[in-house]
Amino acid sequence: MLERSQKKNQKGFTLIEVMIVIAIIGVLAAIAIPNYKNYQFKAKSAEAKTNLGAIRTMEEAYKAENDAYYVCAANPVAVPGVSKAAWGAPANFTFIGFAPTGRVYYQYSVAAGTATIATTFLSTATGDLDGSGPGSQGAFTIDETATFTDANPGVW
Repeated sequence: MLERSQKKNQKGFTLIEVMIVIAIIGVLAAIAIPNYKNYQFKAKSAEAKTNLGAIRTMEEAYKAENDAYYVCAANPVAVPGVSKAAWGAPANFTFIGFAPTGRVYYQYSVAAGTATIATTFLSTATGDLDGSGPGSQGAFTIDETATFTDANPGVW
């Protein structure tokens, strides 16, 4: 009789209950982690969109004064990986008045038309946010008509 009353007073979870909770946590983690990474990539890609817009504005201002767009070599020299890279100096982006604040996730460049007086330009931002290789995701362009292009649409 004493044994039976002791069993009724025992408190805790059964092994099956614990396993069900662990399975639920696993399913939630399997859903949440990829979504979290996508949100991170979207936030980091906002840098490129903002900086390309600023570069376009600066190129237009430069053209208004000099009657041509200015070519800017890639900066930083290497495409940054999963972490930010320092903006190189001296950079020819200073001629158009562009310099980002702090470190960057993308490499920026400006190619101008081939004529003596460049009447067109294409500014590019190339990134490697997931470490799988430059341009595999995170490549954007903008031109003098403000046409914005995502090289990998639908990735984020």
